[in-house]
Amino acid sequence: MSELMRTQDIALRARAEKVVPSGMWGHLHAAKLPEAYPQFFKRGEGGILWDVDGNRYVDFMCSWGPNLLGHHHPEVEEAAERQRRQGDCLNGPGEVMVELAELVVDTIGHADWTLFQKNGTDATTTCVTVARAATGKRKILVAKGAYHGAVPWCSPSLLGVTAEDRAHLIYYIFNDIQTLEAAVREAGDDLAAIVVSAYRHDLGFDQELPTQDFARAARRLADAGNAALILDEVRAGFRLDMAGSWEPLGVRPDLAAWSKAIANGYALSAVTGRDWLRKAASQVFVTGSFWAGAVSMAAAVATLNVVRRDNVPARLARLGQMLRDGLETRSRQFGVSIRQSGPAQMPAVLFDDDPDFSKGSAFCNAALAKGVYFHPKHNMFLCAAHTQADIATALEAAEHGFAAVAALRDSA
Repeated sequence: MSELMRTQDIALRARAEKVVPSGMWGHLHAAKLPEAYPQFFKRGEGGILWDVDGNRYVDFMCSWGPNLLGHHHPEVEEAAERQRRQGDCLNGPGEVMVELAELVVDTIGHADWTLFQKNGTDATTTCVTVARAATGKRKILVAKGAYHGAVPWCSPSLLGVTAEDRAHLIYYIFNDIQTLEAAVREAGDDLAAIVVSAYRHDLGFDQELPTQDFARAARRLADAGNAALILDEVRAGFRLDMAGSWEPLGVRPDLAAWSKAIANGYALSAVTGRDWLRKAASQVFVTGSFWAGAVSMAAAVATLNVVRRDNVPARLARLGQMLRDGLETRSRQFGVSIRQSGPAQMPAVLFDDDPDFSKGSAFCNAALAKGVYFHPKHNMFLCAAHTQADIATALEAAEHGFAAVAALRDSA
């Protein structure tokens, strides 16, 4: 296995440890990556990434989701630069905010209105706030193990979080109607909202697409309880279906949270909602100093126009299926058992009998050395700039990864 240059990355980690708590291993949760993985990057172009040591990778994390069209997409960059020359953070939003809001409402199936923020956590928290304001109730239903942000009401960590922060959360199991019904009964007359991810993408577990029966049950139970159905689209939005990830199921939410891919890497998030929640959305106090930034909104207008024009979800699905089929064929050639789950646009690859993810790490380290950036336990992402040649490169690197896993097995 060829060795990657890591001199600059190692030096930057050492510097970071002096001024950032836990260095890069704590910041951004870099500890969830194999140790050999770079933590600092120089640039990106299309679906390719270069680290600070000049190592080049076909990137299947896509900035953990925001890179939808490809780094430096010309139409997005031109729109952002044009707005940047006029202004970004002003005394209020630019006219582009209205253009973007109109485009979002026209694109998203359930949307009658939209509000803009900066991060996915902003959006999910705003959804919950609006639901509580509209219903006058407190209980929020969330799936066990689901990730909806990094603030006390929903953070996956309990460190620094009080019991009171979670006092009104009730848990159910994704795709399990009985547990959802039980959670609704527990909430009683105090049910404000049911929060559900576009699909189950818990870290380190097989991904799980929602069944139509489950989606319909969530809609029915929310309606019966005069509560809001909130769809967390932060991770999946615009990769599965441009009008909403649950559109193919025929189920529409009352509120949805969007971020990551909405502006192709520029910081932006959005909440979309139905008319019955409009008054509450206009009354709650949610704001941020940079929420009206015009540059990211201009980037989002360009991004959504490209998504609509080029049917980006369909392109990603085709490329993702090529990757999935190729990985399956090659894993069998090496006698290695893998599980591929979730949508092809956002693939997850886990190895059988791999409780500590040592097989996954061996696979990813070997592929990384061949210039392909996979992840051992998080769902990955495709972008519209990936090509069939990139998929071929990835599959060639995967052969080295499967050989590493086979060697690990044979040495046990």
